[in-house]
Amino acid sequence: MRKLLKLDEPCLLFQHDQAMEDPRDGLTLFGPLDEGKPYGIRAGVVGTRSGIPKFKAWVEWLQRPVRLQNPVLARPPFPGFEAAFRVPWHSAPILTIEVDEDELKAKTGLDDRHQRVFQTVELFSKAIIDAIRDEESKPDVWFVVIPDYVRRYCRPEGIVAPEDRYESQRFFKSAKQAKALYQSPSLFSEANEAAEPYFFKEHFRNQLKARLLEHRVSTQILREGTLENIIFTPQNAREAGLMKMQSQIAWNVATTAFYKTGGRPWKVNGIRKGVCYIGLVYKKDQRSVDNRMACCGAQMFLDSGDGVVFKGAVGPWHDTTTRDFHLNRRAAHDLIAMAIKSYRERRPDKRPPEELFIHGKTTFNDDEWAGFREAAPSETSIVGVKIRDDSSLKLFRIGDTPVLRGTAFVRNPRNATVWTRGWTPRLGTYPGLEVPNPLSVEICRGAASIETVLIDIMALTKLNYNACLFADGAPITLKFANAVGEVLTAGPIPSGGAPLPFMYYI
Repeated sequence: MRKLLKLDEPCLLFQHDQAMEDPRDGLTLFGPLDEGKPYGIRAGVVGTRSGIPKFKAWVEWLQRPVRLQNPVLARPPFPGFEAAFRVPWHSAPILTIEVDEDELKAKTGLDDRHQRVFQTVELFSKAIIDAIRDEESKPDVWFVVIPDYVRRYCRPEGIVAPEDRYESQRFFKSAKQAKALYQSPSLFSEANEAAEPYFFKEHFRNQLKARLLEHRVSTQILREGTLENIIFTPQNAREAGLMKMQSQIAWNVATTAFYKTGGRPWKVNGIRKGVCYIGLVYKKDQRSVDNRMACCGAQMFLDSGDGVVFKGAVGPWHDTTTRDFHLNRRAAHDLIAMAIKSYRERRPDKRPPEELFIHGKTTFNDDEWAGFREAAPSETSIVGVKIRDDSSLKLFRIGDTPVLRGTAFVRNPRNATVWTRGWTPRLGTYPGLEVPNPLSVEICRGAASIETVLIDIMALTKLNYNACLFADGAPITLKFANAVGEVLTAGPIPSGGAPLPFMYYI
């Protein structure tokens, strides 16, 4: 059955039921799929005294067309926010909170990385949480504007420059001693409180989003350097490089702002009704002394384009021999049961999905698959699909251009290779630097047409609402697997509660 196929480029649906290949074309010509809220983007901003004016000036700049001096087909011009999204975005936020920069510098300069990141995040998260509780104005999305040194110093490998360094107050001989209190708390509340920064990952973005999950706060982090480089004259080569991406930065931030205020910019055109896609997320729990412990989550995407994230139980899901992740039967059952329950709640007729595709990077063992099957009603067809990057197979075309995006090599009815990266006629280029690598796709459980699975994967590469690109190289079910996993394991997240929309994690 071996054959080489060229899959059609999936189209996206915009306002007035108009379909286009490139989301930027669709937004420019027809507007977003959802009409959006009449008042537009209701934003809150937290930043320094110098950062807040930069944000306001940047939003004002976003209202006008953004063109490159030397036009590039792959980076089309941005028509202005209201022209693209059909709703306003006023430069003055409805709520502004100023962070004291001297205090911020003192916290980002601490020589203990855990305390540094925890206290820096606390400065921003507390400001937002207090505003939610005390202020009458309720932003739909919060923009966290940070100086560049916050990103430089508040990440796992960040090292504070000697001239910016402050000595931390030490409560424990080592971070390991502090982390031990996570599973075995001390009888003294002071010790438990001092140990709290060590329960979180030393990553500003992930920790901020994790600590705001229970408050259902949608955030977008912007660096002051990004705002400066777009508005002002570049001072160095790196800034000049960002100037060449002006229109793309405008498209990306505008799209995610619209999405995080509750609107869908687009959805896949012609996707089958009653189909649900789930991507499994695994991340090792570094707080545990057992190196098998991992957190499992699931990202569910509906035919409407909506995305939801579920947090499963933490357990010994990591096999240290095979280095694969597998749930036990009970955990697998509970995770899929949660997903189907959420699907029913979002569907007008309250019916379960007709087809449920589970995407993972490993195969599913018998125990795991039995749990999935037990959780699904009889009318739901479940298919397990293993998707991985594959550098073992290269395909070359005669001429100067790489393999076309959408090329697929079908080996048999359950196994294929698809090039989701490659030459894209609409862009007139291949947005990569090396010979494109394909995805290896295997139907490892259940029954489905391999061509249908490949078409779905191509469509799911175009549902990234956190950017405005022609397409990604991986389907959205796996694209953000690592990012979601990082947020889920960035700190002790309260268990229970309703599944949260995808926008709270990205």
